[in-house]
Amino acid sequence: MGPWAPVFDDVMAASRRIAGIVRPLTVIDADTELAPTGGISLALEFLQHTGSFKARGSANLVAALLETGRMPRAGLVSATGGNADIGFAWAAKRFGVPATVFLSRSAAPDKVRCLRDLGAQVRVTGATKAAAQRAAQLFQDDTGAIDAYTYDDVLTSAGAGTILLELAAARPDLDTVVCAVGAGGMFSGIAAVAAKTSIRVVAAEPEGSQALHAALAADTVREVVNDSIAADSLGAPRVSPAALNWAKTAGTRSVVVGDAAIIDARLQLWRRHRLAVEHGSATALAALLAGAYRPQPGERIGIVLCGANTDPADLGR
Repeated sequence: MGPWAPVFDDVMAASRRIAGIVRPLTVIDADTELAPTGGISLALEFLQHTGSFKARGSANLVAALLETGRMPRAGLVSATGGNADIGFAWAAKRFGVPATVFLSRSAAPDKVRCLRDLGAQVRVTGATKAAAQRAAQLFQDDTGAIDAYTYDDVLTSAGAGTILLELAAARPDLDTVVCAVGAGGMFSGIAAVAAKTSIRVVAAEPEGSQALHAALAADTVREVVNDSIAADSLGAPRVSPAALNWAKTAGTRSVVVGDAAIIDARLQLWRRHRLAVEHGSATALAALLAGAYRPQPGERIGIVLCGANTDPADLGR
């Protein structure tokens, strides 16, 4: 692994930093109707602060910057347009540092309100996400603020990897963990733990948003076009080099599932467990329900339900 890829020791350091700051992982077993063969546990990480796993990596990043005296007076700047913005804003507020978030004019009003409630300075500028990102870069150049999303993949990925530390502690007989992949930060952190514990990792992506799967086929990071119902959270144009490296190691599998399977998995989680998650979260379960990954008899599976920043209005339909 390169210096930009998280390893097990990075995840252990993250676990110490964020202990008592993030919410402990809740794990439940799937009922027999959802998992008729048994052996499936659901990791409810969507119950995390901010409604997604992003809080773990954000807390680790901010804590490490403060710990080493690298946090600038201007704090953090972010312009991802996704759950990461909310995670960084939450962590900044938790540790008392400034956060500035740039959004395009098409940003959802609820998101703008959420970020402001978290104390972030929200600047709505430009018609597109790319324009907001350019404005964020100018702000970074002028103030010295740290771009929270690109500054240190190891710290944010290692924070996310603590999910598997807690899942394995709750289910010591775990054989396999299935997680959804966007840019690959959570996958990289989880893979770093899995390699140490001999747990298999299955990386699940939508057919219309498969940055990791495409990178594996090309043996290099490449840009992809995103066209999936889960692209709001899994719509990264490219996967991180660290994720590609981890995906090429033994004990990992990359699978893709269609939007129809993702929609069905999300609906099943609601009908069987009254769990309201975003389509990105449901992608992990869809990999099993649609047969993209077929476990062996007796295999103990953990499904990471990583986010729930969604509109639940259509869940009962």
